[in-house]
Amino acid sequence: MQAKFHFLIRLMILSLLMAAFSVSARGVYQTNEDFLADVFNDQIPKSKVIWLKGDVKQMVTKIMGHSYKGLRIRYWQQDNRSAWILEDIGKEQPITFGIVIKDQKVEQIQVLAFRESRGYEIRYPAFGQQFIGAHLNKLELDRTIDGISGATLSVWAMTDVTRLALYLDFFNRQ
Repeated sequence: MQAKFHFLIRLMILSLLMAAFSVSARGVYQTNEDFLADVFNDQIPKSKVIWLKGDVKQMVTKIMGHSYKGLRIRYWQQDNRSAWILEDIGKEQPITFGIVIKDQKVEQIQVLAFRESRGYEIRYPAFGQQFIGAHLNKLELDRTIDGISGATLSVWAMTDVTRLALYLDFFNRQ
């Protein structure tokens, strides 16, 4: 009986630790302003806007698999680099990403804010590294992105916003 009691106590402690760890994965890792300051060495250019209407809206919906919230997408551009702060839903909550495109390739990507209880592993630089240098080939990334067990929807969200940033950068430069 005492062994069963100790087992239950250990199980409860383990459950509490796991719950605390998953809650701690939520949060803002970097503010939008800090991301832009890092990208542009504290010389943040004036933001620009792409309006989501007509063909652009249709392409954005096609890329994302759903309509994008809002009527416009804000971005920052300096020379041949652009920075995009985009969101997509993981499982239930939005995930905010900062993406830098240079010469129509991904230069940098990071999770700025994560609000889900699972899938936080996408925030690690080692995962984001596989996006560096990626470009679009017929609205798809030129490479396969490895998934993470238990984080499939977060990986899909990161992949979709990367495709969106690359498309919008290309559209903007036409």
